[in-house]
Parts: sequence; C-alpha cells; structure tokens
Amino acid sequence: MKRKIRLGVNIDHVATIRNARGGSHPDPVTAAILAQKSGANGITIHLREDRRHIRDEDLVRLKKEIKLPINLEMAATEEMLAIALKTKPHAVCIVPEKRQEVTTEGGLDAVKNEKILAAMIKKIRAKKIRVSLFLDANEAQIRTAKKIGADIVELHSGEFCHASGKKREAELIKIKTCAKLCAELDLECHAGHGLNYETAKIISKIPQIIELNIGHFLIGEAVFEGLEKVIKKMKKAIS
Repeated sequence: MKRKIRLGVNIDHVATIRNARGGSHPDPVTAAILAQKSGANGITIHLREDRRHIRDEDLVRLKKEIKLPINLEMAATEEMLAIALKTKPHAVCIVPEKRQEVTTEGGLDAVKNEKILAAMIKKIRAKKIRVSLFLDANEAQIRTAKKIGADIVELHSGEFCHASGKKREAELIKIKTCAKLCAELDLECHAGHGLNYETAKIISKIPQIIELNIGHFLIGEAVFEGLEKVIKKMKKAIS
C-alpha cells in the first residue's frame, strides 16, 4: 500500500494580490474553499506582523467556512500568541520573521530562543493546538524542538530547492538525515518552502516526511492553469 503524503496549500499570495489594490478581490477564503474541493489536505496561512497578505478577518472566516485543518504560521510574539489562543487553529507553526524580508529566509533558531519558545509552546499546547517549528535541517535544532515540547518539525526545503548539482545533493542528504532523526524522536516531520512539482516529488519520497506545505508555486501556476488543476497535478506528483 502506497504511503499517502498530505498537501497543505498556502493561500497567502492570493491575499497578496488582493492587498495590492486594497479591496476584497481575489478572496483568499474562496481560494481555500476551492483548494478543499480540489483535494488539499490542509490550509496554511502566515499572519505577519505587518499584515502584508493574510488579515485577521481572513483567519476568522476560514475557521467558519472550511472544514480542513488550518495551519497558522506566526512569529514568536505576544500578539500572535494571543491570536492563536483565541482562534484555536488546528496547528501553529512558529517561524522567524523579519519586517524587511520578501519571504521567510530560513529556519527558526530554536537553540538560541529555547526559553521563549518553551513558554509559548506550553501555552499553545494547553489549548490543544498542535505546535510546529519551522527549522533548517540541523540536528541540534531538531533535538531542541523535542526538548521544548514541539509536536512537529517543518524542515526548511528552500536551500535544497534553490541549489543545483552537488550542493543540491548535499542539501537533500541533510533533509533525509534530519527527517530520520525526527522519526527517532517521535516528532512528526513536514517540509516546505520553494517547492515545485520536481522538488516536491523528490522530497515526498523521504518516508519520514508526511506533509508538504506549498504556496507560492501553486498560486503562481494557477494564473496559467487554474488552482484546481494545479493542486491535482501537485497531488499526483507527490503521490
């Protein structure tokens, strides 16, 4: 029997297009509903401090209008903690965040921020919300994630996706090694960032990785082929 890997669809960039004009179109919640109909296994959103794409009201509407699990990406701030505790998404993925970055540039430093993260994770899990940490493929970071109570590690796949040749091979080995370590530590393992059909297919073959979260590529390709078709193609690529 084939292993089924989950696909989380990140709808942030539908909101980015909407916000470019400041109106209500295109609606990211409508995109989430279409993703649900097209076979997505979850919806991922990143509520940033500057609200550059997803807004607070989008999260509220998503909770009401879709049945899929919602994965809320957020920075380790008191503001975001309060929002997570109030809205109670299925899961929270704590990510690093810089105001000036175009997109998330790398994994969270769980080792450096161990005490802050441990306190935050304790509060989130007390509300029965699963906690994921977005980490580079680094063994020390993963061991710290386990130590401070995370349920899930999402491995940053961007370095692998943007590399080529021997550099890409080396990055893939890192991801495989860290995915195996997650399984040994009883941490659920996901991956995300920079994935397209080709790279997602490669990552999906790592047996310990059970979920991929993909956004920018899917929304970009949907401009040409439509979101339903693109999600179905990605599901086929990773199956």
